[in-house]
Amino acid sequence: MTETFIVPGEAAGRRIDAALAALLGISRSAAALLCAEGHVLQDGSAVGKSEKFRPGASIQVTIPERRDPLAVVVEPVDGLDILLDDDEFVVIDKPVGVAAHPSPGWVGPTVVGGLAAAGYRISTSGAQERAGIVHRLDVGTSGAMVVAKTEHAYTVLKQAFRDRTVEKVYHAVVQGLPDPLQGTIDAPIGRHPGHDWRFAVIEDGRPSITHYEVLEAFGKATLVEVHLETGRTHQIRVHFSALRHPCAGDLTYGADPKLAAELGLTRQWLHAHRLGFTHPSSGEWVSVTSPYPQDLHYALEHLRDGH
Repeated sequence: MTETFIVPGEAAGRRIDAALAALLGISRSAAALLCAEGHVLQDGSAVGKSEKFRPGASIQVTIPERRDPLAVVVEPVDGLDILLDDDEFVVIDKPVGVAAHPSPGWVGPTVVGGLAAAGYRISTSGAQERAGIVHRLDVGTSGAMVVAKTEHAYTVLKQAFRDRTVEKVYHAVVQGLPDPLQGTIDAPIGRHPGHDWRFAVIEDGRPSITHYEVLEAFGKATLVEVHLETGRTHQIRVHFSALRHPCAGDLTYGADPKLAAELGLTRQWLHAHRLGFTHPSSGEWVSVTSPYPQDLHYALEHLRDGH
């Protein structure tokens, strides 16, 4: 679709992304994307988002067709292994670089799409793009994740996560040596006041509780076991960064790039190692363990060899 118009008086002299957003009824980020992709012409020439509309100029805007950002793309996902397949749920080993479900701005593979490609029929009363998803792991975090197959399991497991009866055990390699060697981090987390895509410990954040204990210490870094009492976005990463012991490789939250390069890390050393919960029907306790993926195993062995 192409829109052509003459710059109206109220838009003259304004930044193009802001003015275009108001004129077309779209978000400013969507207007900026149109500029970046060369879809906005002023008197026949492509313009950048921060340029200004000229009075009386002829504007041509081409709006390309885009796929629905919430549409589930059914495609096989490399490394998406099944740890436990039950009639009511499936526990997967989520690889790094895979999102739990589709969302605006994410164009990569998803757990929902990968399971659909593998022939799993996930049922849920929730939003279609989040079929069966009762909890999530960050795109950059690997490990055990449970997905509900039935409405009953979805309802019961969702409530179990709300009630904090699920055992969520992570392993992380953090920089330095936490003191004490075993402890609890009880600090509220909310969106970072200066960066929309980051989180931080802030006074009016949501209650967040992380328990940890040291498993192995290597001087420059430490392997810790983490039990999550709450499940905030980026919780482990934010809490250990606040202690000045960020996860190795986690450049977003202050990790040392030199150590990341030494360990061959292109993401944070953080893995959902074990997941335990009550079976939605039988009431028996289910516990599933995910082994370290190759990149994290390599980094850990490097630390052990250098100790």
